[in-house]
Amino acid sequence: MTGSTLLHAAPLRPAADRLRAGTLDPLRYLTMTLDRIDALDPRLRAFLPEPKRRARLRAELTALRSACPGSDRPPLYGVPLAVKDLYRVDGLPTRVGSRLPADLFAGPQSHVISVLRRAGCLVLGKTCMDEFGCSEPPPTRNPHDLTRTPGGSSNGSAAAVASGMAPLAVGSQTQRSLIGPAAFCGVVGFKPSYGRIPFDGVPLAPSADTVGVLAQDVAGVELVARVLIDDWRVPVAPSRPLLGVAAGPTFLEGLPPATRESFTSQVEVLRRGGFPVREVCVPWDAQTRHWTAVLNDLLLSELAEVHRRWFERHAALYRPRTAAAVRDGLAIPPSRRDECRTLLPNLRDSIEQAMGDVGIDAWICPSSLGPAPVGLNVTGYLETTLVWSWAGLPCISVPADHTAGGLPLGLQLIGHFGADESVLAWAADLAACLKPAAAPARSSTSGVGHLS
Repeated sequence: MTGSTLLHAAPLRPAADRLRAGTLDPLRYLTMTLDRIDALDPRLRAFLPEPKRRARLRAELTALRSACPGSDRPPLYGVPLAVKDLYRVDGLPTRVGSRLPADLFAGPQSHVISVLRRAGCLVLGKTCMDEFGCSEPPPTRNPHDLTRTPGGSSNGSAAAVASGMAPLAVGSQTQRSLIGPAAFCGVVGFKPSYGRIPFDGVPLAPSADTVGVLAQDVAGVELVARVLIDDWRVPVAPSRPLLGVAAGPTFLEGLPPATRESFTSQVEVLRRGGFPVREVCVPWDAQTRHWTAVLNDLLLSELAEVHRRWFERHAALYRPRTAAAVRDGLAIPPSRRDECRTLLPNLRDSIEQAMGDVGIDAWICPSSLGPAPVGLNVTGYLETTLVWSWAGLPCISVPADHTAGGLPLGLQLIGHFGADESVLAWAADLAACLKPAAAPARSSTSGVGHLS
């Protein structure tokens, strides 16, 4: 079943610019966005239900207008924002995709939400996610094809952006939870360097949990990153970086044939566009089993550490795969967890050293092993995201190609730790270079798509 009628153009940057300049009425834009949610979400199920959503948002917009009566408006004035349900939002419950009592997760509003609200965002609502970001998916569908997953665990956030129900969404990533959904849904997903944006949502594995953002355009993502990253710097890296293709069995040689063929074509497009590309043997190929064990044990042990007290009281409310993961984590000795934490910096160091040894500025690889799979039980793959994410490196997925059946594929760009500004600058050029082969068919018949 195709979902092409569920795809709508809603690029963030042109809308944000017009809202701030006063040439786009925020009430009109908000109303069109809410109308789209009412029309599409019964099929996509990206948002958690909220009976009085319109009344709440009208009140928020009235308060925003009173706080910003003149032309000196904040950078995201009137921008509707979708929020993954692991972040606390004043006025809305937090359930983290679970059946546990919401008061367990109550607390001060999450930092990322407070910053975005001060920058002018209006919170559309909470989006669906895998239970605790772990393994049990929600009923959210992929707007490109309703029989397929939108990815996980930032399922609802990615589906909301791809369908135009939200021009901006907040997600998170520990292993693949943002880059994968962005690729499956054909949008831009940015995971900054670990720690550059404070994470204070409900954790999955604190050694890797990272705030991320999704939009339909790189320019929109960069605008939001400038708001969220306090020490934003002007990039000093080259305008055309030397890109390293992660060769070897872990990445290039291990890709399915169709994905490898598509990726090879993308690399050739980039070369013709002026990007120098070099194949590089990744440093961890000889230690794949070692790092797989370390990262798996660290994830499970930190998950169990987070959930120990909740699980003792509410184990019956956990869904089967999440409960099994918590039990597996409880069986891992604390000494092993501490050992894995001690080893983790070695992973980043080995990648940074490999980049320096061959002089590359960034890595590129597919954002996923292939397009979104059929069904909702399997929400993604770890092979092309696991190492980068645990190393804490900045990663961005941009739409890069489509399968013969029209399903989107993403290209992932990974930079040096802390080089978020350069990664975003390069991503804009990469996306422009790849756009002719990747442009999706999106409707622009209902107002929001006419903003560009």
